[in-house]
Amino acid sequence: MKLETFFVALTFLTLISCSAPVDVPPPPTALPSATAQSTLIAAPIFTSIPALTQPPTATLALPVATAALSFCDDARGRELINSFRTAITSKDGPLLSSLVSPASGMDVRFYRDGNVINYDVEHAKFVFETTFQADWGLSFGSGEPTLGSFQEIILPSLQQVFTSNAVVVCNQIKVGGATYQPIWPYADLNYYSVHFPGTDQYGGLDWETWVVGMDSVGGKPYLAALIHFVWEP
Repeated sequence: MKLETFFVALTFLTLISCSAPVDVPPPPTALPSATAQSTLIAAPIFTSIPALTQPPTATLALPVATAALSFCDDARGRELINSFRTAITSKDGPLLSSLVSPASGMDVRFYRDGNVINYDVEHAKFVFETTFQADWGLSFGSGEPTLGSFQEIILPSLQQVFTSNAVVVCNQIKVGGATYQPIWPYADLNYYSVHFPGTDQYGGLDWETWVVGMDSVGGKPYLAALIHFVWEP
């Protein structure tokens, strides 16, 4: 009888030792139970809004228009264009590098619907030296891939367009006669068109435009995108 009482007492003590006390909180990483969550989430409070007596004015469009206007009024945009012209003329890689957006680099597109080649700040230093053969996309004339370095494909066109006589227009794509609708694909970037009107020899059909998208980093404009527009058959 004593032995049987001993085993009953031992079993009772074992069960007690294996049960977790109910007042112990869950680990810090544990999620509260559904019941606990329901007590923590308060019911939403709705506030009635008086009915409008007249339709609202289009105030949402004002900040966008104001931002575009202030961009065009900011002389630093034109100064960036002039600095870029200097870098092109003198083939100054370090100067060009200092003008490229440190946040996104500079996208370059030789054909408006061609391949995009991005140059970050470091690679922009060497665009006038490197012979790396980039793929700029298919030529609209021959349909063949256009392969070549920046200095072979891009630089001659930039030097043709970025002269002291270039037509520079803010937030408009300035082109000559075109068989397509020119579109600026960067909705978040303001831009300048730098336009060469062509020559009398070819009836102006040899016009070229480089559209320069600018990114603002720390309140300062930088080169972020270059797109080339020309006459296409």
